[in-house]
Amino acid sequence: MSALAYNGGSTIVMTGKNSVVLACDMRLGTNLLTVSNDFGKVFRLSSRCFVCLSGLVTDIQTVYGLLRRCANLFVLKEGREIGPSEATHALSALLYQRRFSPYFVEPVVAGLENWSGVEDGMSVPFVASLDLIGCISTSSNFAVSGTSSHNLFGMSEALWVENMTADELFETTAACLLNAVNRDAFSGWGALVTTVTEAQVRTRRIKARQD
Repeated sequence: MSALAYNGGSTIVMTGKNSVVLACDMRLGTNLLTVSNDFGKVFRLSSRCFVCLSGLVTDIQTVYGLLRRCANLFVLKEGREIGPSEATHALSALLYQRRFSPYFVEPVVAGLENWSGVEDGMSVPFVASLDLIGCISTSSNFAVSGTSSHNLFGMSEALWVENMTADELFETTAACLLNAVNRDAFSGWGALVTTVTEAQVRTRRIKARQD
């Protein structure tokens, strides 16, 4: 079994109209043994920047700690919060440094980016996924990771449409995740869904099958 699948877990990120929704399952396991149903995989780096980490739990905690340090140093040096694109490149460099003995994680960085030249100062959604040695792949619609990634891809391709509102995006993302993890023994046991808009960040816990 791959080290990436040893503890299970899945994440998904979708973009909408000036909004991003990140979702993850809550299962922490050891192979097919479920250890906990209260392990979230979405971590906050700044007010509008988040990272989803699936894979080996020990490496998830290590990578998040190192990335948190990078975000804090960025604030001290630049005098502002780190953005999603900057966090993506910092994470890519961090992972590439360990390319010969990599961290077994599948990160997805997402949030709202304030690009210069955007009309009315509106923030635009940003989503980028990375492999375990830091190769970046940006997306304009959705990104998935974890043991249910094949199921999540199929559900996302079927349900995602452009310019969804925050509420529509929440319902679509939650439906994709819950339907995907129901067909995967290594993921599930509840979901955590975070909606990021210019006005607020809202996190909701969703009940799911406990078997």
